[in-house]
Amino acid sequence: MAQTRRASTSDDGSADSSSLRVLKKYPNRRLYDTQTSSYITLADVKKMVLEGQEFVVRDAKTSDDLTRSILLQIILEEESGGVPMFSSQMLAQIIRFYGHAMQGMMGSYLEKNLQTFTDIQKRLTDQSKGLLEPNVMSPEVWTQFLNGQAPGVQNMMGNYLEQSRAMFTQMQEQMAKQAETLFPGMPGFTAPKR
Repeated sequence: MAQTRRASTSDDGSADSSSLRVLKKYPNRRLYDTQTSSYITLADVKKMVLEGQEFVVRDAKTSDDLTRSILLQIILEEESGGVPMFSSQMLAQIIRFYGHAMQGMMGSYLEKNLQTFTDIQKRLTDQSKGLLEPNVMSPEVWTQFLNGQAPGVQNMMGNYLEQSRAMFTQMQEQMAKQAETLFPGMPGFTAPKR
């Protein structure tokens, strides 16, 4: 996955061979790969992400980190074509967390849940390696595989999501109790009722 840590660069602006791959974004919206000394497209960046290559995207003039912006562009392209991953309702719920007191916690919560989902997917892929050649499943094959494993996988995912929901509710109740203790009698700081 793309990382946003600072890469050390040589005088010519290219990344040191032992460091993070540096991509430069120019005002004309073009991306330049300092490792290959060539211009690349968002499709090339997507390929880097899929291959697990670490990179950072920097503004060619200011050196500002633009990695998140580029990754969001890739997500937007993916959502616009084919089968979207996010429903309108889900996107609206995510937007509602911006500026909310729990914004930081929500980002961490989503990241941890996505990592857990990725770990489960990896385990399922490892268990199915002998079934298909090559050992990379297409979305259609994944659907068929999961349909064959439906009761077990659905149970596992259902249990995980229920545990995740319960932990989030418990965390919310604990925070409300702490806030109630710190700010007694203040509106909006009452523990949720079960």
